[in-house]
Amino acid sequence: PLAPAPARATGCRRGTEHSPNQTCVECQCPPVFRQNGIYSTRDLAFRMSVPDYMQCAEDHQTLLVVVQPVGVVSEENFFSIYRRICSVSQLSMRDSQRALFIRYRHHYPPENNEWGDFQTHRKVVGLITITDCFSARDWPQTFEKFHVQKEIYGSTLYDSRLFVFGLQGDVAEQQRPDVAFYPSYEDCSSVEKRIEDFIESLFIVLESKRLDRATDKSGDKIPLLCVPFEKKDFVGLDTDRAQEVLIDPGALTTNGINPDTSTEIGRAKNCLSPEDIIDKYKEAISYYSKYKNAGVIELEACVKAVRVLAIQKRSMEASEFLQNAVYINLRQLSEEEKIQRYSILSELYELIGFHRKSAFFKRVAAMQCVAPSIAEPGWRACYKLLLETLPGYSLSLDPKDFSKGTHRGWAAVQMRLLHELVYASRRMGNPALSVRHLCFLLQTMLDFLSDQEKKDVTQSLESYTSKCPGTMEPITLPDGLTLPPVPFTKLPIVRCVKLLSLPTSLRPQKMKSLLGQSVSTKSPFIYSPIIAHNRGEERSKKIDFQWVQGDVCEVQLMVYNPMPFELRVENMGLLTSGVEFESLPAALSLPAESGLYPVTLVGVPQTTGTITVNGYRTTVFGVFSDCLLDNLPGIKTSGSTVEVIPALPRLQISTSLPRSAHSLQPSSGDEISTNVSVQLYNGETQPLIITLENIGTEPLEKLEVTSKILTTKEKLYGDFLSWKLEETLAQFPLQPGKVATFTISIKAKLDFSCQENLLQDLSDDGSSVSGFPLSSPFRQVVRPRMESRPSNAPEGSKTGDLSHLKTLEAILNFKYSGGPGHAEGYYRSLSLGLHVEVEPSVFFTRVSTLPATSTRQCHLLLDVFNSTEHELTIGARNNEELTLHAGECQRMAIQVDKFNFESVPECPGEKGQFANPKQLEEERQEARGLEVNSRLDIRWRIISF
Repeated sequence: PLAPAPARATGCRRGTEHSPNQTCVECQCPPVFRQNGIYSTRDLAFRMSVPDYMQCAEDHQTLLVVVQPVGVVSEENFFSIYRRICSVSQLSMRDSQRALFIRYRHHYPPENNEWGDFQTHRKVVGLITITDCFSARDWPQTFEKFHVQKEIYGSTLYDSRLFVFGLQGDVAEQQRPDVAFYPSYEDCSSVEKRIEDFIESLFIVLESKRLDRATDKSGDKIPLLCVPFEKKDFVGLDTDRAQEVLIDPGALTTNGINPDTSTEIGRAKNCLSPEDIIDKYKEAISYYSKYKNAGVIELEACVKAVRVLAIQKRSMEASEFLQNAVYINLRQLSEEEKIQRYSILSELYELIGFHRKSAFFKRVAAMQCVAPSIAEPGWRACYKLLLETLPGYSLSLDPKDFSKGTHRGWAAVQMRLLHELVYASRRMGNPALSVRHLCFLLQTMLDFLSDQEKKDVTQSLESYTSKCPGTMEPITLPDGLTLPPVPFTKLPIVRCVKLLSLPTSLRPQKMKSLLGQSVSTKSPFIYSPIIAHNRGEERSKKIDFQWVQGDVCEVQLMVYNPMPFELRVENMGLLTSGVEFESLPAALSLPAESGLYPVTLVGVPQTTGTITVNGYRTTVFGVFSDCLLDNLPGIKTSGSTVEVIPALPRLQISTSLPRSAHSLQPSSGDEISTNVSVQLYNGETQPLIITLENIGTEPLEKLEVTSKILTTKEKLYGDFLSWKLEETLAQFPLQPGKVATFTISIKAKLDFSCQENLLQDLSDDGSSVSGFPLSSPFRQVVRPRMESRPSNAPEGSKTGDLSHLKTLEAILNFKYSGGPGHAEGYYRSLSLGLHVEVEPSVFFTRVSTLPATSTRQCHLLLDVFNSTEHELTIGARNNEELTLHAGECQRMAIQVDKFNFESVPECPGEKGQFANPKQLEEERQEARGLEVNSRLDIRWRIISF
């Protein structure tokens, strides 16, 4: 029999759309074979060509009802009604304790119906057709098509229905038991009720057949179960004495309604144990395997046995049935049928827990979708099936699953599968998907790739990203699956992250209040172990220094390159939260397989608050990555949270002195920002001009200058450093970009008394200088200054010997503040190191006194030696100046008023009464020296300066 085929045999029980001759991968609906718009029956002879892979043992208790369109019906309309029909799959009969179970199919090969005499559940006992008809004129032709459709399954049909949509008028008002008219697909609320009536009519027919057979007294003979290819062998034979060749194990498990008496046997033996049921399946399959035309029956029996064993959780025995099903050769299958077969094998292996075996057959089905013999390869179906194989190979599409613990699964197989996903997505025309899978391959399988494979994968990735850069956006597939982003946390690998404090000169410091720093806690108790514990947890992440709003901050990363070639990383910057932050990207190039390499990332916080460094971002091989610290295994960090205080001004100082090669090392551990040096003669005073420039963005409002003289063996007289800030502070607040200056006076005033070792160096014969005539000059000794010292002077040479140089060191500290930071009580400190080398100028070798003409006065006689290489003059108050040539010693007389040393007031010093006698004597001598110095006021001057 021939019947018109639907316009498009698309759609399936799960609503999946596919072409008329293509198997639905999702639900394994067999393809609809069409020839010139009609069903072909040329292959109906004795063999079922299409197995029903969805068969299960419960199907033996169901009635098969086919639902098909008549004429041209849109897919949307057809399946909207089909789904409503399928919702009525079980119905309890009125006035009876029985229930009918219905199995619906929207296409069913007629040749399968021929096997209904052997297995009753294969019989099409009901037909429901759906059609569009909008004119009474078209009604006769439509009704004729309905009768033609019934003839296809006419030999087994018990009842049928026709649902007509769109027809109104006199024809639609006629009451017909087998036709239902509806004005539209939206206005058809009674569809389910019509289906229930239809099922009841099937029950009535079946029940009447059962009663007729029960009252038949023709004998106790059981009708012979017969398959189509056996009918020709029974011609002329007495079928009453023929033996069954094939048995149906499904009948052993059914308790449904069956029109033939073989069901009664099933009912009598339906209390088999689980082991007996499987034995019966094995026995039946062994019989089926002997007949070539029973291949479909054998295959379906294996499938049903697997489902039963899966319920019994007997996976190993189920796998034996599946293995048998793999080797059942039906006929020359089409590519679509091969896909269907491998897919259902995969699902069955998954059902019994053989996940890797399931993935194997799913992958075979995927490859079959793009077989060379297919004119239009189904790359989308291939890609979808490949995705479904991932769990079986211990693969997921989330890189987080590979960041912890040991690697699971076979890496070689996983890499092959990922390569196939890359290729399939490229053939689908989705480069973004290809990039995502390549990134996943490189990130998760890096440890298993050879050096050559690493080069090949990265080259492919760069080729893809040149057209479609990799992003951190999730990719959502049409079926709703979302592919998470894949950050390159291994390119490069980061081992350590350390937040760096600001440079010493820029570190903010908190002004101390009278009561000291208050503890930030709202607890009314002085101590609480809960608070202490919480503070300890906070300290584990929060760092004890601060960053400043608007200043460049640094984070150091220790990274290395695992690739066998140079790795170029672009746009590497910080990922932060809590504070608005401007990350300044960096670019770096790491050598092949480098060791740990320090990389400093910088940025500028734009607001105040608590900032958390969450990770970093990179661009590698054209892929943008956001790498979070929480997702990095084995990373070491001293904390990732720091406080950002309000903005402070930035002070830059410059001086009139050159920078010094001597770096001061104060005992307090303070770092010196700048070191300057100067050479002075003993007693010389030189101004140090300091320029203050505000190079920040906030006004400089406060400035405090202090000095600290480092420990020295030399005794200083007078103020070594002195300054006045009044004129400078008058220019404050110092706006950004503005400059102010002030002067510091440096006075190197050490002991001028003669040192015996120096006199020995200067004498001709090593005798005491006191034996020379007072007016005789010493031998001139040239003593060049440090910068003019010959570099090739021999060791121990008296000429240019620097052993008589004295060194003085001091630190100038500048504390300053301004802007919002000043309002919050913060300031900055800047230190300047001063290195002063003091050369001898004049020495007083002998001191004596002579009476003067006045009894109130006396003459103070001083033997003065010029140890410089220049001619100088020396003079005292109210006395004429004395000129001394270089290396010359002369006696000078100074007329002074007499005074009594006992009348000089004592300076007990800071310790006062707690000072020891030695200290008291030293202070007494210093006070007397100051008194003499104030009366004499001796000064020297180099004439050439």
